[in-house]
Amino acid sequence: MGPPATHNSGRLSLAKYDLVIIGSGPGGYVAAIRAGQYGLKTLVVEKDSYVGGTCLHIGCIPTKVLLYHAEIYENFQRAAEFGFEVKDVKVNWNAILERKQKIVNKHTKGIEFLFRKSKVDTMTGWGRIAGPGRVAVEKDGKTTEVETNFTMVATGSDARTLPGVEIDGKTILTNREILNLPQIPKSLVVVGAGAVGVEFASIYRSFGAEVTILEMLPRAVPLEDEEISAELQKAFKKRGIRIETGAKVDSVKKDAKGVSVIFKNSAGKSETLTAEKVLIAVGRRPLTENINIEKTAAKLERGFVHTNGFMETAEPRLYAIGDIVAGLPQLAHAASMEGLIAVGRMAGKDVQPFDRGRCPAATYCEPQIGSIGMTEKQARDAGIKVKTGKFPFAGNSKASIIGHHEGFIKVVAEEKYGEILGVHAIGPLATEIIAEPVAAIGLEATLDDMMATIHAHPTVWEAMGDAFNAVRGLSINA
Repeated sequence: MGPPATHNSGRLSLAKYDLVIIGSGPGGYVAAIRAGQYGLKTLVVEKDSYVGGTCLHIGCIPTKVLLYHAEIYENFQRAAEFGFEVKDVKVNWNAILERKQKIVNKHTKGIEFLFRKSKVDTMTGWGRIAGPGRVAVEKDGKTTEVETNFTMVATGSDARTLPGVEIDGKTILTNREILNLPQIPKSLVVVGAGAVGVEFASIYRSFGAEVTILEMLPRAVPLEDEEISAELQKAFKKRGIRIETGAKVDSVKKDAKGVSVIFKNSAGKSETLTAEKVLIAVGRRPLTENINIEKTAAKLERGFVHTNGFMETAEPRLYAIGDIVAGLPQLAHAASMEGLIAVGRMAGKDVQPFDRGRCPAATYCEPQIGSIGMTEKQARDAGIKVKTGKFPFAGNSKASIIGHHEGFIKVVAEEKYGEILGVHAIGPLATEIIAEPVAAIGLEATLDDMMATIHAHPTVWEAMGDAFNAVRGLSINA
């Protein structure tokens, strides 16, 4: 950490930085390391006693640990199909939670090491913009100010709740509390069928909970292509997960049995559900209160900060990245790239502005979902003449080997020249194989380019080659 403020000749002398970053999540910590690599003297201010933010501690990483353990447990249930005799498999929930925390701790220490390696200073406390080129850090009633050439706000987001619903952390939960339940609930109601909702529904259904999802919109994972939503709903129904779309929740109240949820179904009829636990997963709100952004020239809208493609706000030398940015996806990897772009801009590097159309989405439920670019509806609504192709994983030999045949890959392409507009996958390893079309769209590859790409055999990934060929009606294995 830089030197504390001292008095010199009657004037307050402050630590001076090239960049001060408020927040150490996947946006802030990545930006800090890159700034260090570029030789910028950098300070990270973090309100918590640990670095890594929501993603590492109560978001992406611990959730995916639980999802992986759920997948292992599901495989044990299918052992006979693979030629194994396995009896009396028991879930040691405490051991699973301990492993989750070990992984989180390991990567927290990894970030701390990378900060030291890149000569990044850290300061624990609540960071606020104190004026142009100044950041104040408050801790234990004491405030320290530092001077900075650039300031970056990377404070992230927190779970939203429903009006009138009180989160008690024991029965009525957010993504934070549900990660550390002392035992697996026998029943769970999930309010919201976005990525968070369907992932936790998938986890606890795998471990035997009776799960119901209530979604206000007409379909699950509403940001995905409509055919992806339909396929997920079909897969969840097969797994015994009940999904009610077009459902409006009227109340969530604790009772003797746990909690009661009263909602109106898509036909407008009132229903009551009872469960041990309820997860509220209705989106996330930006954490921009009490950091003085409103006192700058930066534009705020419902708590979100407006930036240009280089993450610059209307306030000179003030940048914003991650979940607090208006109009951009609330995704960890989006925040990381935004941080790299912003720091590159500060350092005078040749960087490209953030392009939402080139940012993939990944949902780690079972079956997995990976997507990039425009959905078919978005392309048609934009007036583009499109052709689509679909390839089912049922035709992929590696999918047969690993015993996951569900789902498909869908390619949306421009009709005349074969420009790839979007790729949408649901099925085995969808979150991994989506990397190819991410690169393809980024490099402006055409259908012809991708049809000429050799895919290793046998892999789940080669289904992507069949999907590109399917647009022209030339898929081999379908």
